[in-house]
Formats: sequence, structure tokens, C-alpha cells
Amino acid sequence: MAGTIFSDPGHANRITWKILKRKESSGNTLTTGILRTLFSMFFLAGILHPVDGQILNDTLAISRLKEGVDHIYNCEFAEATEVADLLKKEWPGHPVVWLFAGMTNYWRYFPLTPASEGVKSFKENMLRCIAMCEKRRLQPGEEEYLLADIGARGLLLTYYADNGLQSEVIPMASQTYRDVVKAFDYTGSHADFRFVTGLYNYYREAYPEAHPFYKPFAVFFPRGDRLKGLADLEAAAREAIFLQAEATSFLCWIHIGYEKNYEAAAFYSRKLLEKHPRNNEYLALHVRSLLLLKRYSEAESILAQAHEPVSSWFQAEREFFRALLREKKYGRMAEAEKLYHLAIGKCAPFGAYAHEYLSYCYFGLSRIAAARGETRLSASLRKKAGDLATYKHLTFNE
Repeated sequence: MAGTIFSDPGHANRITWKILKRKESSGNTLTTGILRTLFSMFFLAGILHPVDGQILNDTLAISRLKEGVDHIYNCEFAEATEVADLLKKEWPGHPVVWLFAGMTNYWRYFPLTPASEGVKSFKENMLRCIAMCEKRRLQPGEEEYLLADIGARGLLLTYYADNGLQSEVIPMASQTYRDVVKAFDYTGSHADFRFVTGLYNYYREAYPEAHPFYKPFAVFFPRGDRLKGLADLEAAAREAIFLQAEATSFLCWIHIGYEKNYEAAAFYSRKLLEKHPRNNEYLALHVRSLLLLKRYSEAESILAQAHEPVSSWFQAEREFFRALLREKKYGRMAEAEKLYHLAIGKCAPFGAYAHEYLSYCYFGLSRIAAARGETRLSASLRKKAGDLATYKHLTFNE
């Protein structure tokens, strides 16, 4: 549902400069989570009734929306559609209808690429939401429309960034920055906002430290607090109404990509999977955490629990996991090599989105070549993997 000037996809800061840098948007990486989260934020600040009633004062509406969001994250799209139908009746003409529809499409066709079946309607839904929100600026209830606007822009940015559509990313990122800065005039009322502040506080400090190239740009943003950011995200993962999944997902990615604390990552990925057991992407995230911990038997057992039907993307992820298990658990190098190549082939339709998993596969092939004494080939494959890698330390070499 994945940052901040006061948080990430709640942070006006990270959303701008993190999006502008393409490298970290491959796969289901932080950019994806961060931007996806932006869209989710609209739930937190609420949505208005057809007139001007605020949904945050309507306990039944909040309960219904939360239920609908849970259905989407758990890939229960028939149930989510029922909620969408209720929204259309109860909030006709309100952007919540289009945001909810866009979120449903985002997960139904995950990962969205320019060739995806649902991408046309997804973009139309998001652009319609944005247009509706623009008309409500500086009017009563502005904050709810502001966050709906941020949500729609965030989800679109996720799609653009993950697919390397730079010409679309840059203008929308700057507009989103404007909205996010203003959104922080309304923070402090709900635990969901701690997701926003947590992302900003953490990434404002951690990102330029990990990527020195961006340090000169960081000076244009208010300082953050790495420890406070983690504390805020943990609070959101415990207490948020709508953003628990996003906060938990970010904590998992932070501990994998920045803190290099794989035990903590596995703790959060397990929580995601326990709450949303039908979401194969969360299953893949947990399997990856376990493999980083070398808990091969447990990872293999979890992998076997994937829910049908599996997407083409999950098939690619699964082939990589199987290859790594053949290599690391069973020592069957020839079988692993074939599976790595199979995974690479299955990644092909996903373009830039698949770079992260492609890097894992090439690191694996490099290890196998090295074991055969093919030094030059191993070095070439390792370089190819490094060029594709989002996080250089995620090699599975050890």
C-alpha cells in the first residue's frame, strides 16, 4: 500500500529526490513501497461524504474502508469490489472512488507495467482523482482532498518510477513535493501520520549516507532523525488504522537495504504474511528474508504455501528462490544454473522492474562459474549483477 519532507511518501523530501533517482526503483524496492504508500495516505486523512462530512468522524465509514484496504492487500478482489460499489453509492463524485479503484487495479495486476491489462484504467482513475482534488484547494475539508491528491500522485509515481518512465516522473514529483509540504500542516492527529514522519526522518539521514552522490541535494531539505524515524515507523506498524502494512513493509526493506539487520527484516516480513496470507508478494518478501538468514528449510516450506493462481511475476521470483535453494541447500549446481536462467527468462517481460531479481540471478551464476574455475566468466557475471543491483550487499554470496 512503500519517505517525507516530514516523512517519505509522506515525506516531501524523500519522495522528490528518491523518485528522481531511478536506480532504487527496480523491483518491489523502497521506491515502490514509498510511492504506493503515498496513495494509501488518502485513507488516513480521510475522505469526504458527497457534501462536506469528514469520514474520520464516521466510525462506520472508517471500518468499511479499513476492511476494504485489508481485502486489497490480501488479494481478495471480489470482496474489495463490493466495498468499491458501496463507495460509489455513498460518496458519488468523490475522489475516494477513483483512488480505491486505482489501488485495486494496482494489486490485481501487480506489478503494473506499460503492457499490463489494467494499466489504462489505472492511469485514468488516478488522473481523474487528481483533477477532482485540484478543484478543492483552499476550501473547507482541504486536508482530506490534499491527501487524496498525494495518494493518487504517489501511486502514479510508483508506476512511472518502477518502469523507468523518467519523463513522467520528474514533473509529477515536483508537484507532489508541493502537496506533501503543505500536508504537514495537518499532522499530529492519527498514528498513520507517524508513518509519514518516520519515513522522512529516516531517509533524510540514511539515504544520502548510503548514496553520497545525493548529499549535495540533501542540504535543501530539513534534517531528519534516523532513530526517531524508526520509532515512528514502528509505532505506525503497531497502531496505524490504514497504513500498518505500508509501515511494516518499509521496516522490512529498511532493515534489509540499509540496516543490514536480516533478523529484524524477517520479523516484519513474517508479520506482513501473517496478516495478509494470500498476498504472494509478501510471501516472497518473507522467503527472501529467510534466505538471507540461511534458514533454507523454513524458506522452502513457506515458498510451498504460495496461493494460486500465481502471477507471472511471482513465477519469476519463485524460480530464483528455487535456484538459490538448489545451490545453497542442496549443492546441485547444474540444476541451480538451469533455474537461474529460467528465472532470468521469466523476468524479461517486466523490464526495469525486474532488475533487482536479475541481479540476484547473475550473482548466483557468477558463483557457479567461479566454482567451475571459469574466472573470467564469473567476473563478467558479477559485474553484470552489480550494475543491476539496487543494494550492492544483497548478493547471497555468503
